[in-house]
Amino acid sequence: MTKRIASSRKAKHRALELARVLLVHGDLAPRLALQTILQAGGYSVDAAASPAEALAKLDEGKYDLVLTDSELGSETASRNVLAYARVKDYHPATAVVTSRHDSPTPRSGDDDDHKMSIYAENLPVLLGKVADLIGVRAIRRQAISY
Repeated sequence: MTKRIASSRKAKHRALELARVLLVHGDLAPRLALQTILQAGGYSVDAAASPAEALAKLDEGKYDLVLTDSELGSETASRNVLAYARVKDYHPATAVVTSRHDSPTPRSGDDDDHKMSIYAENLPVLLGKVADLIGVRAIRRQAISY
């Protein structure tokens, strides 16, 4: 009987866990805005201001999604953070975001190299894409475990 209760509590705890997102953005204002938006959307968000801080956080925790700014010092820095995230054993989803209105239209690369533009008018689209990325990651993780 006590095993059943303990099992039930673990199941409830797992159901309440929020998807974890690592947000890497070099500029404070957009970082805080995106962090607030994602938290309001129901995600647990850790933020990093630099590639070095992001790599340290990736070593310390497990994330469902890693979002990096397209202009994180350089495009190479952003790609390096995503490449490091992709080799983690828990296989997080990864995406590049831009919060600049004058940036070019995002183009879709392969499945692991998503780009999203963040503007006030497309916040529901952003949250939908984040949910889709986390869902794809969950499916991929489940397939790997079999």
